[in-house]
Amino acid sequence: VKRDQSAKMNAGQINWETGTWKRPNRGKSAAEITIAGDWAPIRDFSDTILENPEAVYGDLLPVLRDSHLRLVNLECSLVDGGTAVHKSGAVFKGVSGHIDGLTTVPFEVATLGNNHVFDYGTDAFVRTRDLLRKNGIQNTGAGLSLAEAEKPLLLTVNGVNIGIISFSEGEDLTAACRGKPGVFGWGVDRVVDLVKEIRSDAHVVIVICHGGVEYIPFPPPYLAEALQRIAEAGADLVIGHHPHVPQGVQIHKGVPICFSLGNFVFFQPTDLQYRKIGYLVKANVAADGVGAIRIIPYEIGSDRLMLLKAEKLRRTLKKLDALSEPLTHAKGIADAWHGFLKYYGVSGFKEEITHIMDRFDNERPKGAAMFRNRLTTLQHYHHLTDLMTRIMEGTLETAPAWAVAFVAEYLTRKVSDGLPE
Repeated sequence: VKRDQSAKMNAGQINWETGTWKRPNRGKSAAEITIAGDWAPIRDFSDTILENPEAVYGDLLPVLRDSHLRLVNLECSLVDGGTAVHKSGAVFKGVSGHIDGLTTVPFEVATLGNNHVFDYGTDAFVRTRDLLRKNGIQNTGAGLSLAEAEKPLLLTVNGVNIGIISFSEGEDLTAACRGKPGVFGWGVDRVVDLVKEIRSDAHVVIVICHGGVEYIPFPPPYLAEALQRIAEAGADLVIGHHPHVPQGVQIHKGVPICFSLGNFVFFQPTDLQYRKIGYLVKANVAADGVGAIRIIPYEIGSDRLMLLKAEKLRRTLKKLDALSEPLTHAKGIADAWHGFLKYYGVSGFKEEITHIMDRFDNERPKGAAMFRNRLTTLQHYHHLTDLMTRIMEGTLETAPAWAVAFVAEYLTRKVSDGLPE
């Protein structure tokens, strides 16, 4: 049963009429931080960024600039030339000239803990990291060793010491380990330790996680549990991306967890509604932590981003409210996951395996990478293990109808259908 808006506010939840949350007894704000999701100057956005980098942000540009600090997830290398690696998913990059798309805002911090920053190998990563530094953009989440990849970024804004940790599931074995370059992979225990370690130096700790299952409306239980642990360890704000669609927000023991911001400057050639919507997070911070956050939704057009307004904004915030409701308790999260498993089902499993084997026959390195990724990446492990367990138990068909319907809507609703009432 949904609580009314006043009850939610009294319980410290988000006010979805305005997309805002305020911590009780908060101190006066000293600085505002804006956090954006996945940024990759690819496909239809590539030429726009090269020709007029401001234009791609549309009417979000003033919103981005009206902050003291801006963070974005740079999800590819920015290099001229190079050779792609063999991996399971898509492989892409920008060029060095795309750096203007970051400096024009400007973004001061780029998180690199994701599954694409090593798509063109170590040399491309190093050149990208050097390009960021040359242009005054600090980074965290990847490196030439595990120690470098996991090192938190510490900086000061208006007298507020801020610590930023960026980590990823490390798909395609891109996680740094045994002395090799890579991203800060799925080391939740280590993230928890780092949060505790930097608490004495940071007034505000922000943890950014790139993980989960793509395109579905809710986080898998393993991801939700991990981010809740990180919040309990002392993080003030936890931000997720990678699913390429917006997901809900949980206020866990007074800490906002935004499970997926959706796409940002990341164009996908699709007419599916929820891959064309994302949101920014603006956080007001002070020496006593995060005092408030604001969710700012936008849509992704063919050549730019556009703030959602009026009826579109109202409907999007209402949808985020509905997405957030199951996240308030463990059973809701488990039921939502069950809905995805039911929708995917045996037919989805057969189709995926057939696709992998076809690639294995026709493009063996690619097929091998796809199959290896199913064995080594946590999202695939939980997806396939939980699916098979439910089939064996005979419980797959018992998924709640509301959860299955949510998944179906996310995977089929088109832009031409508009946002539901």
